[in-house]
Amino acid sequence: MHFHIAYHAYLERYPTKLLALYHALHDGVTGGVLAYGLRLPSTRELAGLYGLSRGTVNQVYEMLASEGYLQCRTGSGTYVAFRKEEQGGAGAARPEASYRLSAWGERLESASPRGRMVPRAVVDFDCFAPDLDAFPREAWNRCLYAAVRELTASGAGRGDCPPQGYAPLREGIARYLRRARGIAVEAGHIAVTGGSMQALALLAQLLVEPGEPAVAETPGYAGIRRAIRAAGGRCIDAAVDAQGIVPADWEARALFVTPTRQFPTGAVLSLERRQALLRWAYEREAVIVEDDYDSEFRHRGKSLEPLKTLDREERVVYVGSFTKTLLPDVRIGYAVLPPSLVQPFVRAQALYEPHPANLLEQKALAAFMASGEYERHLRRMKRIYSRKFALFMQMLTSELSDRFRFVESDAGLHIFGWWLGTESEYLDYRAACEARGVRWSEARVETEAGVKYGAYFNFPHLSEEQLRQGMERMSLKTL
Repeated sequence: MHFHIAYHAYLERYPTKLLALYHALHDGVTGGVLAYGLRLPSTRELAGLYGLSRGTVNQVYEMLASEGYLQCRTGSGTYVAFRKEEQGGAGAARPEASYRLSAWGERLESASPRGRMVPRAVVDFDCFAPDLDAFPREAWNRCLYAAVRELTASGAGRGDCPPQGYAPLREGIARYLRRARGIAVEAGHIAVTGGSMQALALLAQLLVEPGEPAVAETPGYAGIRRAIRAAGGRCIDAAVDAQGIVPADWEARALFVTPTRQFPTGAVLSLERRQALLRWAYEREAVIVEDDYDSEFRHRGKSLEPLKTLDREERVVYVGSFTKTLLPDVRIGYAVLPPSLVQPFVRAQALYEPHPANLLEQKALAAFMASGEYERHLRRMKRIYSRKFALFMQMLTSELSDRFRFVESDAGLHIFGWWLGTESEYLDYRAACEARGVRWSEARVETEAGVKYGAYFNFPHLSEEQLRQGMERMSLKTL
């Protein structure tokens, strides 16, 4: 019988074998290690396990049974009769131990997101998910199954794949970026991560000293602020207007920015401002982290090049992701690094995980890209999302232009608008929409005049009928 109690540890604390066995069993029962209803070994079995006499075991069983902790059933055995949840008074559970966290651990707690609690929405513009009905499951599954076969083949292993990522995938990403985004990059300068947030967090740790300032857009992606604060940095709020981030001579060595489509407003950074950011980085010997989070989906007009394409001084780190183009749970991102940052970044990756993240998915994605299926999938999704974008934008401007000033946009997977009324009017309107089963994501900016609210509506996962339902409810024309 497989059975274990800490008898030998108790033997060091008590003068006799009987007392050691008694307290080991007693504490095992009251502590919940020996659960209610568990059948204990027979006296012969327990004596054999710990080199005791059967008489000693018998005596201990009888003592515990007389105290109500065990029940001896003739012909059946000895069972635990104590329920841990029933204990009280002197036998009450000890308070949960508390631990002194490091400064980094404390910063993680203070940087954690705290979303508002709302009922489950029927039409949910808050969450982001792709349109799964249009995902090429068969093509993806073929690549995935091939990767499974390779990884489970005799002799296959991960030792030849560095933390930087699967080489064929990095080569595929480099080819895609050169062709689709105009970025001159080699596979050796790309590091694959478990999503773009991991890349942003590692870069914050590498670039921002505790107590040091780093620049973040306001409003902006909350994950960037959490990463800076968790690294011990201080966030410098950079203003955002209709042309994106407003350049300034910040006293900082790191800037996190979304120039191609500012998050969440969707504003596009002008060429003049892009050049101003690059001059600032050169003069300050700073690093710009460019988060290009959904540039794949442009609905009209010319595709804009990333800030990275203008970088001649190796001052820009370009961060991308497959989260918005593949299945929601395929968490693969990447960073295009200046040469001098490659090894520090890969060492940081190896600290957290010496093996590459999500290697199965990395192999599948490499094959998916090499076959041409990835770009065929993107072209198909652009058509689908562009139809939804046009329909939804038309409905929003038609029905809600008296409530929101929507930011003109030609790309992306959400639509953003600034609230036109007062703070109290916004809160009342939000509550009324939630009561009708509609919710959205929001931006909140402190100004001299008070709190300024913005809302952004994710639409890819919703059908055209759901978009119409959501709009009808937000118009407050029906109950």
